[in-house]
Amino acid sequence: MTGPSREHDVVLFGATGYVGRLVAGYLAETAPPDLRVALAGRSRERLAAVAAELPAPGRAWPLLEADSADPASMTRLAESTRVLVTTVGPYTRHGLPVVEACARAGTHYADLTGEVLFVREAIDRCDAVARETGARLVHAAGYDSIPSDLAVFLLAERARADGAGGLTDVRLVAGLRGGFSGGTVASMRGMVEDAARDKAVRRLLADPFSLSPDRAAEPDTRQPPDATPPALAADGRWTAPFVMASFNTRIVRRSNALQEWAYGRGLRYGESMSAGRGITGAFTAAGITTGLAAAVGALAFAPTRALVDRVLPAPGTGPSESAREKGWFRMVVDADTEGGRHYRATVAGTGDPGYAATSVMLGQVALGLALEGDRLPERAGSLTPATALGGVLVERLRAAGHTYEVTAL
Repeated sequence: MTGPSREHDVVLFGATGYVGRLVAGYLAETAPPDLRVALAGRSRERLAAVAAELPAPGRAWPLLEADSADPASMTRLAESTRVLVTTVGPYTRHGLPVVEACARAGTHYADLTGEVLFVREAIDRCDAVARETGARLVHAAGYDSIPSDLAVFLLAERARADGAGGLTDVRLVAGLRGGFSGGTVASMRGMVEDAARDKAVRRLLADPFSLSPDRAAEPDTRQPPDATPPALAADGRWTAPFVMASFNTRIVRRSNALQEWAYGRGLRYGESMSAGRGITGAFTAAGITTGLAAAVGALAFAPTRALVDRVLPAPGTGPSESAREKGWFRMVVDADTEGGRHYRATVAGTGDPGYAATSVMLGQVALGLALEGDRLPERAGSLTPATALGGVLVERLRAAGHTYEVTAL
């Protein structure tokens, strides 16, 4: 159902938004000339303005009007293409009609969500349908959560090749320089609001295996807490809670379970953020910890939420071009194995991780789904980057300038 009869090869839905424009620019620079890429959104006029600015003179950019609030338009959009990527968030509010339409149409799909609630509902609604139609539904195809997901994938692959057994304790420390967009803030706000008013939501968010395909089959392995207090690592760095840990860790555990726990049934996976060394690092770690707690608390209550809205970025906005160019990310992931071996994965790249680097990641997922069908894992349904594209995505991101390395310690 995803063959050459489709009118388009890739459709980018949300092309007029802040991140959508960045992804459109990346596809304009990197997609093969014969790949049929269309831009979709609610306003044809705004889509035309985006197309006019793309660095691909002479290339045709079909413009498709669609609205996630109009299921019929979502069906038409999904049925018109082999691959649909969407940057329209918050996904909990706007994403389900898109992923449902792709599941029904047998259209491969990718998003940038970092929302546990959305992914859980998308799994429950769409996984079985997508497995029937052959659609690969790839969630978290940006800085949420490709570096984490592929790093653990590569560590498990290396340990298996060395006969070192499954992974046991795996610890990621993230270093980065980057900013926040209004869309990211809106997603965070929505999750905090939902958790504040619903106990069931809080229980789901607190479950380390909340995205498992089979919760009852998960091993009884105690997982590290999502928010770790400031700590001094063995190499002298201070670490603090990583704002994305509560989502990334669940994506990694879902990847493990979707592969029949190939990483190891005793996998313990946690993430934290590097805050630097010495006294400065200690104060920075304390500041990050306090700031995150204050932000979550402020977003949970209406009076303080109104004040926060005045200072945080509005939807549709984000870091300037110069700020994006100065950004970078570096993830160092240390792993122990059942056989007593120790490995380290390093994932790194330049450009603001949430925007410049994310546009590369989502763009390469789209191109991988469209061009690499014969080399991809034979899976369909609600997937993760590692289970949908695996080593193919690693290869493409390396070629795009990102670092993915594993060394034995």
